[in-house]
Amino acid sequence: MEFPVDVALAQLVPVLPAGPDWWYEVKLDGHRTIMWRTGDSVRLQARSGRDVTSAWMDIALAGMELPPGVVLDGEAVVVVDGRISFEAAQSRAASGPARARKLAEVHPALYIVWDALAVSSGDLRGRPYTERRQVLLDVLGELPPATPIQAVSATDDREVAQVWYATLRGTGVEGVVAKLGRSAYRAGRSSSWRKVRHAETVDVDVVGYTGQAAHPHALAVRMPEGRVVLSQRLGARLAVRAAAWAGASPASGRARTDAGEAYSAVASGLVAEVLAGTTRHAVVTIKRFR
Repeated sequence: MEFPVDVALAQLVPVLPAGPDWWYEVKLDGHRTIMWRTGDSVRLQARSGRDVTSAWMDIALAGMELPPGVVLDGEAVVVVDGRISFEAAQSRAASGPARARKLAEVHPALYIVWDALAVSSGDLRGRPYTERRQVLLDVLGELPPATPIQAVSATDDREVAQVWYATLRGTGVEGVVAKLGRSAYRAGRSSSWRKVRHAETVDVDVVGYTGQAAHPHALAVRMPEGRVVLSQRLGARLAVRAAAWAGASPASGRARTDAGEAYSAVASGLVAEVLAGTTRHAVVTIKRFR
């Protein structure tokens, strides 16, 4: 496997699927992170493929306890006052190395893992979920007791998953992911992985912006069905985060949305969560970035 890896994604569905081969995992509200244990270090990768090791150095250091060759997929989360805080994770992800270290001293991160993509003997992505899950548990079982690297809760009992969905919302759990036990790990969205969220939102890829890179007015986003549309005008908090992304991602030229609006196109990835009720219209409302 070569860095970065294309990640597997779940389809958003209204209800959990039922059947004898489905497994269910708690969906935590954090930052998607791939952990690579190389021969002499650990690298962390965001969903977009960007190297984010410096922002999550505390869990990278914990990853040094893993055997070389292990590649894991999971979520970097931060717990504040007993609750998983996406805002705290977002702040950490947007920080430089010095500030990230200070934030980690106050609120250390956890790395909640749901998949093993590789071990020292080779690539596991083509093997069934149930086999990869057992390998994951075996690998994590060798870590020290106080490690921040933990396996996500999983069950093959749909009733248990429904209880998780109904009762854990206030703790920073944003839903449940269902995976077929026989499914391989495939890049992109697959019907073999499905997720049910509490919030009515959709993940979209940001492909550009209007205005200046230092002061973007709105973002161009590609909807799940392929349409490119502009977001509503960004508020101050979102504009700051978007400016940091745009400044680190030089525009590749000018492009137009499906409706003909011009924007500065950017190749590198940023994922935004938008309100699902706005996606039927020409302009979407961005809730936050992932």
